[in-house]
Amino acid sequence: MPKTSARLLALLSLLQARRDWPGQLLAERLEVSPRTVRRDVDRLRELGYPIAAFKGPDGGYRLDAGARLPPLLFDDDQAVALAVALRTATATGAGIGEAAARALTTVRQVMPARLRHRVDALDVTAVERAGGPPRPQADPRVLLTLSDAVRAREVLRFGYSPAYAPATDGKPPAVRRVEPHRLVTWGGRWYLVAWDLDREDWRTFRADRITPRTPTGPRFTAREVPGGDVAAFVAARFQGFDAPGAWPCRGEVILDAPASAVAGNLRDGIVEEHGPGRCRLVMGAWSWVGLAAELGRFGVDIEVVGPDELRNAFADLARRFADAAGGEDLGSTGPGGLEDRRSNGRRQRP
Repeated sequence: MPKTSARLLALLSLLQARRDWPGQLLAERLEVSPRTVRRDVDRLRELGYPIAAFKGPDGGYRLDAGARLPPLLFDDDQAVALAVALRTATATGAGIGEAAARALTTVRQVMPARLRHRVDALDVTAVERAGGPPRPQADPRVLLTLSDAVRAREVLRFGYSPAYAPATDGKPPAVRRVEPHRLVTWGGRWYLVAWDLDREDWRTFRADRITPRTPTGPRFTAREVPGGDVAAFVAARFQGFDAPGAWPCRGEVILDAPASAVAGNLRDGIVEEHGPGRCRLVMGAWSWVGLAAELGRFGVDIEVVGPDELRNAFADLARRFADAAGGEDLGSTGPGGLEDRRSNGRRQRP
């Protein structure tokens, strides 16, 4: 018979592996008597493990959830998977980087050397987008509140801050009423997919801009997301495809660049060849000015196919950029400037 400590660890490992264990089967697996199993279960309970007994022909035991987290056992693969997840937690956008680092230290110090070396060899760096501020992190408590509302199917009220709110406007964030459907992650951010009761349409809300209000509202009957697939719906919303819930602003342009060159630098959108050295591009964005600015980053001549809102956005940006240049003669911007391009001749439209 193995020593008591070793037997307790073996029993705990078995209880974690499946929900229900008949007492006789546990005794056979541990090569002890059912009476010894009962005594060992009592010892684990004294250590804080919430082990419940169930009755019936095959009466036995199950490891239930308790009021506090007792020590856990992991096999080798589980331990490595947990360490990898904790190392990459800072890139999830959930604001749990510090807690994940502490948890990784706790897990690592009890790992056998063979696993610790494997984990230490995994060097992961979370990289933010170049040239921009750090990505906002969602409050874990907010994520739990949203998740609870999704699971309970209760109407949720929350304050929602706009993307670019003036710091001095002094206005409280707008209050939204939604039927929460699902929490999703996209590009390192958390979003709530929900039916907006006031706008009577599906919306996605950034979790880091949400301030939940209490109490929650009445229960509701869940609706089916357009297309029936949340992942497909979110992909359409953020990639500008022809699907319900696509980008609110979509435009079509002709770029003086081959499709192969544009596709290699394209995050979202649809691109196709349009004659020698030219391509047709359809893209979406949250605003027309934002879409015009995104298209301008390709640094080539642009012909707007439509709609008029996109043409107006380019005109708006042109005025803003002229003001930013301090009223200087934009025709003398040096090599590659507008005058330089005119003197060298522009590509003729077919």
